[in-house]
Amino acid sequence: MDIDSLRWFQQIADGVTMTEVSEIEFITQSGVSRALQRLEREVGTELLRKSGRNLRMTLAGAAFKRHVDALLHQLDDGLAAVDQLIDPETGTVALASQLSLGTWLVPNLIGSFRQTHPDVRFELQQVRDELTTSVLQDSRLDLEITTVRPTERTVHWHTLLTEPLWLAVPEDDPLAGSNEVSLSQVADAPFVMLRTPSLLRRQTEELCQQAGFVPMVGFEGEDIPTLRGFVNAGLGVAVVPALNQVSPEAIGGAVHHLRITDVGASREIGLGWSTERKTLPSAELFRQHIVDRSMAGDLPGVAQPG
Repeated sequence: MDIDSLRWFQQIADGVTMTEVSEIEFITQSGVSRALQRLEREVGTELLRKSGRNLRMTLAGAAFKRHVDALLHQLDDGLAAVDQLIDPETGTVALASQLSLGTWLVPNLIGSFRQTHPDVRFELQQVRDELTTSVLQDSRLDLEITTVRPTERTVHWHTLLTEPLWLAVPEDDPLAGSNEVSLSQVADAPFVMLRTPSLLRRQTEELCQQAGFVPMVGFEGEDIPTLRGFVNAGLGVAVVPALNQVSPEAIGGAVHHLRITDVGASREIGLGWSTERKTLPSAELFRQHIVDRSMAGDLPGVAQPG
């Protein structure tokens, strides 16, 4: 059914005259009349009947109007929701990020963005640290901040920064007094690692092999804070991302961190978005905000190891 016909039927049923409808909608009275006749044919019965100079609802018209009111109310709510979504200042950004980036980088980026765009909402989806596949195939997501460089041609990648990898050791470890370490120095130590599949685990194993040994896995965890917890308990050492200056974890703790001197002891953090879907205005504003900050070298820096 034609939406205009339903709206004109609703207006006339509410007491607006045919003349007023034609003036409001900038259409001839005959055009309104023909639209209402088509509507009645589609419904299968008379909806309006002439009473003097005005039109009044029939019994069928009154029954039909209750549903028309509900339908048009829901339609208007839906249109308003879409208007809000596509308004760059009141829209919603659907953002995915890895857990290890959720304590410092993501809050920092959203916080700086909201200073100039306070009414933009965010729908956040956190994925398990080091998930080895992009989640941007989910059409509900606009952007992804990740350490996994996507291989799909449908995903564009912009490198934000390079994050060093450190070695976390217990406070009473003989190496705790140092600021840097070569992995060959901990060849005999048990390692605490993320479970497979994991990009960080694979990178740790490759760095150890490059140093001439196969790491002995003492314990496995689901996320990086868990790895640091096991290290704190004296259960092994772990290769972890460097602490960041704005991360709550950098405030203090019993775990000591050492800079790894081995070549390749770092990981890239980047921003991904689909090249097959048009980015909504609010998400495009946030994407550009992130890119601008990275190009200006205005992203949070790494804390000192220790």
